[in-house]
Amino acid sequence: MDLIIDGILTALQLIASFDGEVAAVTLLSLKVSCSATFVSLVLGIPSGTLLALANFPGRRFIISMVNTGMGLPPVVVGLFVTIFLWRNGPLGFLEILYTPSAMILAQAVIATPIVTGITIASIQSLPANLKLQVLALGATRFQLVWILVREARLPLLAAVMAGFGGVISEVGASLMVGGNIKGQTRVLTTATVMETGKGNFDVAIALSLILLILAFGVNYLLTVIQQRERPR
Repeated sequence: MDLIIDGILTALQLIASFDGEVAAVTLLSLKVSCSATFVSLVLGIPSGTLLALANFPGRRFIISMVNTGMGLPPVVVGLFVTIFLWRNGPLGFLEILYTPSAMILAQAVIATPIVTGITIASIQSLPANLKLQVLALGATRFQLVWILVREARLPLLAAVMAGFGGVISEVGASLMVGGNIKGQTRVLTTATVMETGKGNFDVAIALSLILLILAFGVNYLLTVIQQRERPR
């Protein structure tokens, strides 16, 4: 119990003193996870919408793969991204291994299936006759997709929250492709693992508390937006 209390007190001291290293780690965590979430939205929402509306051979198989990908173990993602980015790997020429860019790539791989899967479910949950009504009014294909996405905006905000939550809290992939390098790729999750391994439980608890506050703050903001858009 004393360890938890000391951890909370240490966290409050770190926040109050605006410790430079902790601030840098926190900002990098936010930058990497927000960037990865943005990439996953750019890839996942169009892909999910296409899979929800189109009808082609192999569609069910692809959707099954997407649903499977929603539960991808981060360490597996980290392993394959590391292999691809290794100096002898297919993408080794990019020379981004052990950089924030590699972490963004790995986290985007984790978040994209989550966003895609929720997008598929969101579009498919719309009324079945809505698509026919929109087309009957003379809408183009692009206008149809835009209207359907707008109608599904509330569950799509849930996709944003799920995608962000999936990457801000992951540690395996970030540790493998980032290397937990001080001042370069150390984020809150990897720093917490490191401090725990060193037996600095008070600092680890402090970092964990900061991570929880960060995750809560972002998700609270998205929840406020979602609830404002909710039909009365």
